[in-house]
Amino acid sequence: MRKKRAPKRYLQPDPKFGEPVVTQFVNCIMWSGKKSTAYEIFYGALDLIEERTKESGLETWRKALSNVSPAVEVRSRRIGGANFQIPTEVRPERKLSLGMKALINYSRSRNGRSMADKLANEIIAASKGEGGAFKRKEDTHRMAEANKAFSHFRF
Repeated sequence: MRKKRAPKRYLQPDPKFGEPVVTQFVNCIMWSGKKSTAYEIFYGALDLIEERTKESGLETWRKALSNVSPAVEVRSRRIGGANFQIPTEVRPERKLSLGMKALINYSRSRNGRSMADKLANEIIAASKGEGGAFKRKEDTHRMAEANKAFSHFRF
């Protein structure tokens, strides 16, 4: 940007658990500004997780989120007329954001009755190290490993 960096906005904590990370996740779920519906989906998914696994839904969600958050990613960079995929480390905020988006997108593409049900299934799978979101993280890491030879082009 030409001017100063935009200030970081901090989110309000969610009403049930009092955590800003939950609010960020709910904001990612939300469509058309329907935040109350997004909260219903998230809290419903956590209730289903507690029913199925007999563990804390919030802890399972945290574990799933850490399992699907990538540590490295590849970025395209043009050097000497050729494009190279350069592996770079992911910033903590971006890591969290990428993990959330992967969980939500793969739960949307799952089969199930309701979004809460699909989200619960994806979170349970991700906490066990399975599912589409976890596979995406593994693919990202594999791609970075394959292009490790170009890491000296890092910017």
